[in-house]
Amino acid sequence: MRRDDERWMRAALDEARLCVRGGEPHLDDVPIGAVIVRDGVIIARGHNEVILHHDATLHAELVAVRSAIQQLATPRLEGATLYVTLEPCPMCAGAFWLARLGRVVFGAFDLKAGACGSLFDIPRDVRLNHRLEVRGGVLEEECKTLLTDFFATRRENS
Repeated sequence: MRRDDERWMRAALDEARLCVRGGEPHLDDVPIGAVIVRDGVIIARGHNEVILHHDATLHAELVAVRSAIQQLATPRLEGATLYVTLEPCPMCAGAFWLARLGRVVFGAFDLKAGACGSLFDIPRDVRLNHRLEVRGGVLEEECKTLLTDFFATRRENS
């Protein structure tokens, strides 16, 4: 475990909370947050904007990756670590490979769609020409609770 993993995951949790009603303007996007860190500094943040922009590709991770790439003016994020509150899906894991991220750290496991070890393992697939270090389960209970509370409230209100 790297010393700062919990610190940066807490920043990703803060980002995720922006999705929940009251965290304007992202009313009711699934609360998933991400931050990208390089050299001990957050270089990009993102949270789900799927509902806000009616765009299935605006997962927290991709919002953060796009922001980092734009800010650094390079398509490569070598040496950077992405922290995200839920295990990334295949779309996001593929983007990490393309962006050449160095490391992915996630909170809650996604047994139904996770692509960083649960259902698929795209970042560590030996058939690809770039592999990422992956660590899951960082602040897992906090990340899981945020999601389960969100969906419980949604069920109550429907």
